[in-house]
Amino acid sequence: MIPPPLPPNLESRRSQMFPVLDARDHERMQRFGEVRHFRDGECLAAAGQPSPGMFVLSQGRVALSRRDGLGHSIPIVEEGPGQFLGEVAQLSGRPALVDAHAVGEVEALVIPPHRLRALLVAEADLGERIMRALILRRVGLLETGAGGPVLVGPSEGAGRVRLEGFLSRNGHPYLALDPAQGGEAASLLERYSPRAEEFPLVVCPDGSVLKNPSESTLARALGLLPEGAFETHYDVAVVGAGPAGLATSVYAASEGLRVLVLDQRAFGGQAGASSRIENYLGFPTGITGQALTARAYVQAQKFGVEMAIPAEVASLRCSASGAPLALELTDGREVRTRTVVVASGARYRRPALANLGQFEGRGVSYWASPIEARMCEGEEVVLVGGGNSAGQAAVFLAGHARRVRVLVRGRELAASMSSYLVERLAASPRIELVMETEVVALAGSDELGLRRVRWRHRPSGREEEHDVRHLFLFIGADPATEWLADCGVALDAKGFVRTGAALGEEPLHSEAWEATGRAPFTFETSLPGVFAIGDARSDSVKRVGTAIGEGSAVVAQLHACLASATALRQAPSHPHVRHEGARGRMPPHGAQAMKKVCSHLEVTEHHRMAPIHPSGHGCEECLKDGGDWVHLRMCLTCGHVGCCDDSPSRHATRHFHASSHPVIKSFEPGEDWAWCFVDEQLLERIPTFPGESPPVHYSAPMSAP
Repeated sequence: MIPPPLPPNLESRRSQMFPVLDARDHERMQRFGEVRHFRDGECLAAAGQPSPGMFVLSQGRVALSRRDGLGHSIPIVEEGPGQFLGEVAQLSGRPALVDAHAVGEVEALVIPPHRLRALLVAEADLGERIMRALILRRVGLLETGAGGPVLVGPSEGAGRVRLEGFLSRNGHPYLALDPAQGGEAASLLERYSPRAEEFPLVVCPDGSVLKNPSESTLARALGLLPEGAFETHYDVAVVGAGPAGLATSVYAASEGLRVLVLDQRAFGGQAGASSRIENYLGFPTGITGQALTARAYVQAQKFGVEMAIPAEVASLRCSASGAPLALELTDGREVRTRTVVVASGARYRRPALANLGQFEGRGVSYWASPIEARMCEGEEVVLVGGGNSAGQAAVFLAGHARRVRVLVRGRELAASMSSYLVERLAASPRIELVMETEVVALAGSDELGLRRVRWRHRPSGREEEHDVRHLFLFIGADPATEWLADCGVALDAKGFVRTGAALGEEPLHSEAWEATGRAPFTFETSLPGVFAIGDARSDSVKRVGTAIGEGSAVVAQLHACLASATALRQAPSHPHVRHEGARGRMPPHGAQAMKKVCSHLEVTEHHRMAPIHPSGHGCEECLKDGGDWVHLRMCLTCGHVGCCDDSPSRHATRHFHASSHPVIKSFEPGEDWAWCFVDEQLLERIPTFPGESPPVHYSAPMSAP
């Protein structure tokens, strides 16, 4: 069978999109999944429906096809033995974007999302090939619109532009049809007869139709937003999925913390709308903000970060008693967490124009994406702002618009914009810089949108008015911190969050701080356990690189905060921890030596090797090393069976290092092995008993011996 063509820019990477795994690869993957059989024609995955995970084929073939809610089905590829089915959605258990049907009898290893994430980390070289394929497949789906909804409405309609922006910024495929072009779009209008305010119609993959839905309604219909209550108590809740928040989530989750990220719009923040960032380390040719933050978004999911987008936080609730913090969402749900990271960033300022709201989404935009660029093709546009984001947007729009007027309030750009951008603006024949100028009036109608813009030269007071249909505003930044208004977090005069030394002495005399017995960390706010980073933090440098740096640096402080809270908690006993006899090493002649064991871990008793070999439940590495007794431990994250590491090869420690699973050094006298935990909640349940040293917490993977 000749495979269908891919988009031109991906055809050369077909072998990377659909790699063939060998027998050794299959062997390495076995412990992560379960073998299942499928009959001819049976559905393995259906677009819009939750998928059980990634399928690794060992026998038979599977046909993949893409479809939309309009009833079209287009073949993508047919995969056979040695290949696997899946794309980025399978990392987090979200609905499939394609249909998959068995061609003949099929045998496949089914790897659920949490095991797939463990595989990517534990088997690094194999994981790299799989991850590359998952990402490239999502790129292919984005370029064809496969598996996503169909938006039906006027190409410049406010509702359609709004939803196109939401889907594209969240990396979800879609198709858009203009009813003016006839065809199926016109047929849908005849069938549903939408009023003007009901555009666009949104046809979901399952055939259901929504009329001008909100972003959250659409996200729920597509399975992008978690339903129901948040049952998990998180170690870290990050509010904001811009560069700072994504950096925190990646580093915290990779070190074993349970992390939730919430954002009310999309991942990427203001940086995600940057058309090209050319001064970020490691990208000599530059990279779009969307591409940079999309990589971080996928990377976070690889490490098990839970994403709730769009989910708006209404308030933070805290307790002086040290109880878990709670985030209350605008939809009434609640998130309980041990720490909170405020990474909600800043939003562009809205100028004081009487009818500005009338034209937002109808000619006035706060970002410049390919969607806006398409509408500006061959036209004259006005852009207001003098920072890097404004400069990047102007350069991008100049590649589409006939002319870009950049209005700057100040006298020069050097103080607010990087020199390479200043030079590029000056060199472009399509860009006109208008200094010391501000917009004073807008004109247009609800039906036609923005039609005219008037601006004033500040020194002279001279005004001029021009026919302009597209106005882009990149003015200043107001902190997105209103949700902190009633919780006691100290803000500066402009509403940015104060942290560390900027707090002064007053907050430290509160009951909450006296209970901690310590001073705030550098990024900690006036409330213990609440941190602030990036653009939302007072006196921070408003740059992508700085935000990412703060997002990674705060993780060490999160670990220290969690450790100090655990140390203060008095826990002489705990129902989840059981004692099994005396402590100590296993005597050489077989007397039972019992250890303190967390009942949530899958742990065997002490065994001689002979009775459990060759059943497959023993530790093969210990057998190779001539071991006699072994303390078996099964890692719940990936299923690895390791021992107490008395063997010369120290394979259990090497496993912890390779897998990045959270571990602590054994705290029993004379022991030099490690415990592997699924998450920090299990770690904190191990109390310190009289006569014992406290656990030594390794916030990063242990070094390989």
